[in-house]
This record gives sequence, structure tokens and C-alpha cells, in this order.
Amino acid sequence: MIAPSILSADFARLAEEADAVSGADWLHVDVMDAHFVPNLTLGLPVVRSLRKATDIPLDCHLMIEDPDRWAVGYAEAGAYNVTVHAEAAADPVALARDLRAAGAKAGLSIKPGTPIEPYVDVLKHYDTLLVMSVEPGFGGQSFIADVLDKVRTARRLVDTGHLTLVVEIDGGINADTIGQAAEAGVDCFVAGSAVYDAADPGLAVEKLRALAAAGR
Repeated sequence: MIAPSILSADFARLAEEADAVSGADWLHVDVMDAHFVPNLTLGLPVVRSLRKATDIPLDCHLMIEDPDRWAVGYAEAGAYNVTVHAEAAADPVALARDLRAAGAKAGLSIKPGTPIEPYVDVLKHYDTLLVMSVEPGFGGQSFIADVLDKVRTARRLVDTGHLTLVVEIDGGINADTIGQAAEAGVDCFVAGSAVYDAADPGLAVEKLRALAAAGR
């Protein structure tokens, strides 16, 4: 699965930018609050507008403080998947339940320096694990290959039936890195500049999909 990140898109033309990747599996929406991460991007009003403008399932990644308070609003706005950070959620199990009750899939994200092991039991309540392969907050960063050990751990837990979730990766994914991420066991690849800096974003999505398939 390929999830283009609109963090790298033209914010003045988001509906058109979504149309440009109509073959994508998810559309990744990076919500940043300038508190949990230093950058400020977009929020709930933009997500509501995007939901009306595209049929691509919205994959909302909330890099925000107090997701226990704010995340459900994104599910109610029609997001397909709402991902919160393990480092920010006060009660991630209850939050997963609330997100699902509001009609969304529930995702849990971990930063590059956060181990997966303390969250294995928590992840039993989630539909998606988003492994960050850059420090959250800005696009265009270089891929941190060390996080693939966490991907391999998650893949083993899924393959052995201990977890039932999509393994997603975000950060520095491009034609040079997607193969090794696929080999480690990623199911869904977030790609920003690798898609939206291309002359044809839709073609870039398909090229990345083919490289991921070859890597598996």
C-alpha cells in the first residue's frame, strides 16, 4: 500500500493534489500542533474539506499533544485511519476504543527512539502501527535504517498471530529506501517528496508500489 503525504503537496491546491494520486491506497495527512513537534501544519477544518474533495481514504497522523482529547474529532470527520503517538497518549487503550467507536481505524505511532516492546499489549487494541523512520515534525528528512529492527519485530508478531494490524512506515521513503523497508515487512509506505516532487505524482505512486512488491 502507498500513502502519499500531503505534507509535500501544494497546500493551496490540495483537492487537485489528491486527484493527482487517485490510485493511492491512502492519503496521508500530517497534523502538527507546534507543541508535540516544532512544526505547525493543518488541522480538523482542512481534513473535513479534504474528505469532501477525495474518495481516497484519509490516513490522519496526529503529531499533537493531548490526542486523547482531539483525536476522536478526526474520526468523526470521516478519516479512515487516525494515528496517535504512543509518547503523547495518556490512555492509548481507551483512545483506540473511542476511535473505533467513532468509525475509524486506530493507529499507534512510535518515534525512531521509542522501542516497540513496551507497547506490544497496547497494540492488540490497534489496527495500524506507524513506525517513524525520521524524527516527526518535518518532511524531506533522511531515512533512519535502524528502525527496521522494530518493523521486523512487528512483522513477526503479526505473522505469528500475536497482533493483527497494518505495519506502516513514514519518513525518507523513496525509490532508494522502499525496497529495504518492504523486505523488513512493511505493509504501507508513506511517501511525501518522492511522490509530490515528481513530474507525475500518480506515476510515482505506481513506481513505488512496484519497487515495494519487488522488495517483499
